[in-house]
Amino acid sequence: MLSLEWLKEEKLDEVRDMLKFQKLDRFLKLTGNTYPDLVKVFLTNMWHDEENLYSQVKGIDIAVNKKVWLSVTRLRNEGATISRGNTSELGNFNKVQFYKSCLRNQESASRKFNVGGLAAIPRLLAYIVIWVLTPRGLNHATLTEENLILMYCLMNKIKVNWVNMIREHLFKVGKKLEYRIPYVILLSQFIKYFDIDVETEVVEEIKALNQITTANLTKIGLKKIQNRKWICKVMMMMMRMTKMRIKLNQNQKHLLL
Repeated sequence: MLSLEWLKEEKLDEVRDMLKFQKLDRFLKLTGNTYPDLVKVFLTNMWHDEENLYSQVKGIDIAVNKKVWLSVTRLRNEGATISRGNTSELGNFNKVQFYKSCLRNQESASRKFNVGGLAAIPRLLAYIVIWVLTPRGLNHATLTEENLILMYCLMNKIKVNWVNMIREHLFKVGKKLEYRIPYVILLSQFIKYFDIDVETEVVEEIKALNQITTANLTKIGLKKIQNRKWICKVMMMMMRMTKMRIKLNQNQKHLLL
């Protein structure tokens, strides 16, 4: 889904370090065959309690416990348990103030939480949160409170209980038709872990390790400059305009002399 080495190659070490701190390496590297029909069955029959995720596929009972999570993703059921309205572990977190701090122009803050005005690093983090960590099918242009909380944790290196976060998100969106099917690779790995027969099943191979590419970065409004650093295109335009103003002022001073 996302290679941390690719982030390093693209000189996005800050984002890489944030994800590495959360121990998301293995989860983000998941790849291989997916079984869309069996994943739909998994989601249809899914339920969970405070610790485990359960389902039944082809008559086989599935219990995704701590051992399974650790084996498949290297994620442990530990860290801050957070959600919308539950931010007690985040100290003085304020979604409006945090969103404002992530903007290119912090004087233009609005309560709409649109991703378009974000600075380069927050915008990339927003993309990762919305498309990879807690994927949804609708309205990728606006940050939810949950999105902002996760971005805050990533940027401030507050360890998140990702097992709980993914489990809750699966239960929240997995059965809703308006969402695209979330975590297809992860659920396919769970199916494989429990040795469910897939011989006659529809198979889709995920060949690309990176769900996010340089084309995606360009599409969301980032641009690579001479030192290979990624910045917002708007910021680049502002830099060019500033240089033009400085040059114009210099020319005017020269004429006056």
